[in-house]
Amino acid sequence: MKKTMITALAACACVLTATAPAQAAPKDPVRALKAKLAAGHGVRFTETTMLSGPNKGKIQSRKGTFQFNAKGVAASDITATPVGRPRERTISIGNVSYTSGGMWADRMPEGKSWLKSKALLGGGSGFHGQVINPAEPTTLAALVRKGRLRGSTLTGKITFKELEEASRWFGASIPLRMHDDTKVSYTLTLNSAGLVSRVRSSYAATGIFDTNQFEGGTITIDSRFTGWGAKVSIKAPDSDAVTTDTGE
Repeated sequence: MKKTMITALAACACVLTATAPAQAAPKDPVRALKAKLAAGHGVRFTETTMLSGPNKGKIQSRKGTFQFNAKGVAASDITATPVGRPRERTISIGNVSYTSGGMWADRMPEGKSWLKSKALLGGGSGFHGQVINPAEPTTLAALVRKGRLRGSTLTGKITFKELEEASRWFGASIPLRMHDDTKVSYTLTLNSAGLVSRVRSSYAATGIFDTNQFEGGTITIDSRFTGWGAKVSIKAPDSDAVTTDTGE
């Protein structure tokens, strides 16, 4: 009787083992992103930038939208609320940006409210904004190569120089910096479809910007992404309100 019971239990164990579902392999985030890249569609994000260290505190918050083409980001519309400075909005289409408010708030000719430029696609807020853009396939591929994907989390480190080589967004959003060898630590969280729902990045701020405020500190940017593939339409401001003159 005892032998029969042991045999039956062993048989049940074999059946349970055979029918247990295999653990799903991590989804390919680059493939998931490319499936969403279509003109007239995009993704929305919100983010917060914090400084830790001697002068710790919040630097700014931002919210915005990226509009896609078949290769990645075709346009963006970003509003930033810096701590202690005027709110800024930047619309970028291709290689041209239009910025309203921020550091230009009191420097434009009367009747003009948008500054046209090819310098800062992320506006002035790009200097403190998210350095990793998960809507760029080349950037995401570089992060996958440099990092480690475990389940729904991708972690790793990448230098400023490596980011600039992979990311048009990085080079255009913070073009002035002191050290190419600065390392960015990153954690990307993927949703069930393999798309990035969160990017958390951080890097040592010492020597990056020409100000004592950041000495000895670490900049951390936390971004959340929603609505992958939603319909998006970003247009340039009315030409009557645009200028290239800052009064300098």
